[in-house]
Amino acid sequence: MSAQRICPSGLGLACASLLLHSCGGKPGPQAAGVPAPAGIRYEAHLAAGAAPPSGAMLSNTMSGNAGAAKTGASLFTAMNCDGCHGTEGAGWVGPSLSDGRWRYGGSDDEIFSSIYYGRPKGMPAFGGVLSPDGIWQLVTYIKALPVPPREATESWETSP
Repeated sequence: MSAQRICPSGLGLACASLLLHSCGGKPGPQAAGVPAPAGIRYEAHLAAGAAPPSGAMLSNTMSGNAGAAKTGASLFTAMNCDGCHGTEGAGWVGPSLSDGRWRYGGSDDEIFSSIYYGRPKGMPAFGGVLSPDGIWQLVTYIKALPVPPREATESWETSP
């Protein structure tokens, strides 16, 4: 008996043909005009081609509202944000929220996204626990934090 060899390229053609046949040659749901769920769009997103995907622009309607900032301060403590970010967001295990340095962006919508969806390496997502209004109150509080008088340096080099 002789073993029959299957050519890998022939196998690839057979699989592609089977896939096209099983789909009926129809385009996928995106190409057929079925809208994707809206996401959050911001300037750091890169679009493949000329048309970016649909997305909502977030805006903080509580910006500058002292009452919202006060409620946000209470939430900051109640949600144990100060357990990582320190008292008044000065930084501890987590980064400072008052020094003006932002890894994922410091605009209101970017801070909202960080709180709502979380971030890698330690920031949990609070979108399933807090309402969007609660998150906006936190954002308003964070944006109202005073900048510390002495910021940590980025370089440890000393002048000669």
